[in-house]
Amino acid sequence: MRFGEHFLDELKQRLRHSDVIGRHVKLKRQGREFAGLSPFTNEKTPRFFVNDEKGFYHFFSSGKHGDIISFLLEI
Repeated sequence: MRFGEHFLDELKQRLRHSDVIGRHVKLKRQGREFAGLSPFTNEKTPRFFVNDEKGFYHFFSSGKHGDIISFLLEI
């Protein structure tokens, strides 16, 4: 089943990234962003960041970056 672009955009606007990603990653607020350990690797330093205002996540070690849809597909 394919979803239309309008539906996906609406979904991303209504959901906070930190709420959705926070179900898979323990996040801690750091200023305007949330930080946590990556769900993709076994690192001991928080290098995984989520920004609700800008609507993305970014993992500095691997360069993975995206929105909640791409995160859920990656998980």
